Amino acid sequence: MTDLSAFQHPRFARLYQRISAESERRGTAEHRDRALAGLAGRVIEVGAGNGMNFSHYPATVTEVVAVEPENNLRSLAERAAATAPVPVKVVAGHGDALLFDEASFDAAVVSLVLCSVPEPTHFLAEVRRVLKPGGQLRFFEHVRSSSPLLGVFQDMITPVWGAIGGGCHLNRDSRAAIEAAGFEIDELDRFGYAPLKFVPEHAHILGRAHKPGATR
Repeated sequence: MTDLSAFQHPRFARLYQRISAESERRGTAEHRDRALAGLAGRVIEVGAGNGMNFSHYPATVTEVVAVEPENNLRSLAERAAATAPVPVKVVAGHGDALLFDEASFDAAVVSLVLCSVPEPTHFLAEVRRVLKPGGQLRFFEHVRSSSPLLGVFQDMITPVWGAIGGGCHLNRDSRAAIEAAGFEIDELDRFGYAPLKFVPEHAHILGRAHKPGATR
């Protein structure tokens, strides 16, 4: 198996487990519902974290393969998979080298993960590789503010924030990364909300893209 030692953030994983429940109550759960609505077939979720998406998959999904590199978060995801409404298989791995055949999934999900991967465009190119032609990418991510002042502030604090937040970058342009990886965006909603009491409202994007190819 690919070495996952560089992806271990046990302190952040413990913190994330505590704060994720609050985030769900403050609106994240509803955004997960929107991001996953209408999915069908075999789905790969890359960077599944502690499995907070699992309860939101619709019954039309036949299988979710959930890839997570961080050991503590993956253990929590395995627990969440046991009570999910659809079959979920949690596997160790990371998005920079997915151990799956080309064109083996109907859809892919990335959710609050592009902020923390080393190279988002490469990560997304791997996701694109394992999707069937015409396959959907569903995304829900926080992104750099469109306000020049707040954007510069995010740029300044990202190194410190990333050191304590499992490599999270506050200033990523995930839409640009999705398009640079060869996806075509079909729907995109940009909005702000505050997922935690101690974090100010900040920009997020949620939408759908597809891998060019066969008719969807």
